[in-house]
Amino acid sequence: MNAALADPALERLFAADAAIVKVGRKIRVLDAIGWPAWMETRFLDGLRAGRPELPVPTTTPQALNDEVAELDAIMRGIDRGHPIGHWLWKTAWSYRVAAQMLRGIGTPEFTRCSTLLYGRPDTKYESQDVTSDDAARDMLATTDHLIDARLIPETPATMTAAQFADRIRERIDPFFTDDKVEVVLDPDLASKAAAGSKRITLRATAMFSELDVEQLVQHEAFIHSATLLNGKHQPHVKSLGVGSPRTTRTQEGLATYSEIITGAIDLQRLRRVALRIVAVGQALQGADFMEVFRTFLDAGQSEVESYRSAARVFRGGDVRGKVCFTKDGAYLEGVIMVHLFICKALHEGRADILRMLFCGRVNSADVITLAPFRESGLIAGPRYVAPWAQSPERVLATMAFSAATERFRLDTFKLDRFVEYEDERIAESGIGV
Repeated sequence: MNAALADPALERLFAADAAIVKVGRKIRVLDAIGWPAWMETRFLDGLRAGRPELPVPTTTPQALNDEVAELDAIMRGIDRGHPIGHWLWKTAWSYRVAAQMLRGIGTPEFTRCSTLLYGRPDTKYESQDVTSDDAARDMLATTDHLIDARLIPETPATMTAAQFADRIRERIDPFFTDDKVEVVLDPDLASKAAAGSKRITLRATAMFSELDVEQLVQHEAFIHSATLLNGKHQPHVKSLGVGSPRTTRTQEGLATYSEIITGAIDLQRLRRVALRIVAVGQALQGADFMEVFRTFLDAGQSEVESYRSAARVFRGGDVRGKVCFTKDGAYLEGVIMVHLFICKALHEGRADILRMLFCGRVNSADVITLAPFRESGLIAGPRYVAPWAQSPERVLATMAFSAATERFRLDTFKLDRFVEYEDERIAESGIGV
């Protein structure tokens, strides 16, 4: 047996790992805070009739006392002096925080725990000068003139969910060589799409565009489904196959990064991500559901999509403001963190780190902690890696080009300058003039 696997401490850690998986499966955050479809109909009917009213969602705290007690016992029994033990302890801790969050649905405790897991848009890190809210507003300001001038036309959503599902199956079946990932339709799905290890679910009533195909494949299939499946194929550490709450920022960031690095993301999609960060910040500052709804509506979203975007922010919270669900703030912060993490890893010649991001549901800290155990066989390499991540030199080339061009300023000249520049060079040459 490999010496690392013969470590006597692992037996107890494997037992803790199994216990975390068992109790973690009982803590289902999105299921606990989802809003019923009839609330959307009631809100929009009232809005269109000139009688807008705040939604009245059910805010019933979850009874998770037994799960909290189990997690407390697991955490007390873990040897945090062992690197795997410390990682497992943090995994159990994140489930503990999620359970406490669901016990506090509708109260300030819900948001306190939400920010522990998913962050806040107004957080300024010690080594940085801007927040994710700042970055989101910059993105919106940069693209506002393009939207207003209609230079970027909207992509028509002409595909039904059934047609779209067929397109997705064509793309993902050759990728998942050892597993079957189904594409199914659900009329009650809150988002347009969601991914698990066995199925990708689409909202049956949604319409999709051609751009949505590549975005969904890169985001949901090649990241969310792939990392879950890779985690489930781990031979020893099973927590990698369930996705603890503390991995959300990195996972959503990696999925969005996958859209960006492949060119799958479009301007409208980027603006939606940025708007959600701004909306979370507004809700935290006290904006109510109607104000947040208007933010999305004023930015060009339809009434239906504006309702659904605002509902994402307030599920589990208080529609009057301040108490909200901050998960949507994790996307932009997550993609920035993933970008910086990959840049630094490749800069230091650690291409192996890139593949480790796919070994299961991990965050960036986990990759550093678990990387030494890849050689020992305790952590298995990923079975499915997004095509762009299979060739680190392609990522490096894109980053190198972006870094070089960032030094040039676009606000100092106009397009006519390209003509003027050539004419000046000809005039200065003295040849034939």
